[in-house]
Amino acid sequence: VSHFYLLRRSQGLLIRQLNSIHGGQTGYLPSTVSSCSGGVVVFATDYGQVYTYKQNALSWQKVQPMHHSSIRGVEDMATLEDLHDGAIMHNLFLRYQQRHIYTYIGSILAAVNPYQLLPGLYDRQAMEMYSRHHLGEITPHIFAIANECYRSLWKRLQNQCILISGESGAGKTESTKLILKFLSAMSQHSLEVSCRDKASHVEEALLESSPIMEAFGNAKTIYNNNSSRFGKFVQLHFSQKGNIQGGRIVDCILIHFTTHKNTEIPDLYIIYVCLKALFLTV
Repeated sequence: VSHFYLLRRSQGLLIRQLNSIHGGQTGYLPSTVSSCSGGVVVFATDYGQVYTYKQNALSWQKVQPMHHSSIRGVEDMATLEDLHDGAIMHNLFLRYQQRHIYTYIGSILAAVNPYQLLPGLYDRQAMEMYSRHHLGEITPHIFAIANECYRSLWKRLQNQCILISGESGAGKTESTKLILKFLSAMSQHSLEVSCRDKASHVEEALLESSPIMEAFGNAKTIYNNNSSRFGKFVQLHFSQKGNIQGGRIVDCILIHFTTHKNTEIPDLYIIYVCLKALFLTV
């Protein structure tokens, strides 16, 4: 079976993977030829659409053969031979279908929110496994990024930074918690048993600060039931032995909000907490 990328434009809408988007850009759909007779070629996309073209109207710009790396999917999209957005989206789709939510782009990690719990993905065994391997040696994971950051502190003797970016509901807040969880575990591992109880107080304070921050800065939106309406800069301080000695969280970019019911702009959770406390004291 031959696999192709099909360029599709229809009534001003450019169809790309599962979405129709406006704009002047083009997008490719992974497809196969389902029939070819009478000068007519029928393409069936991997996402269920069917398109028909006259054979003499097809061109290299409209239909391109897929490289085998795009057909089977890859863990690191830097190795993809097809370099366009359709190949990237299709690779993420293939991996998501296989319950692999993480994919590398070199040293960048792309994460697809599964909107469900994945047993065993973030347990103690997973942390121990990724702590023993360098980035890229085993399956992509957010713990691998956190471990590379932790290792680079001592390998390069330089401050390290992890930037987490994405749209609302992409999983930025949860990803931050997972990185803190991993770094906290590495911090505990670096200490002698007699010192772990004292150090764990600092780490627990950092991890347990999230619900407080979320109460003041999160709200339910039409896209996300627990949307962070602010950005935050989390800074951790490590000793030369590798354990966490302190840290700070700086909030920034607080998105505007209202104190009345609005279908477009949400209310922050803390408003409801204060109102409930007020009624309880009356």
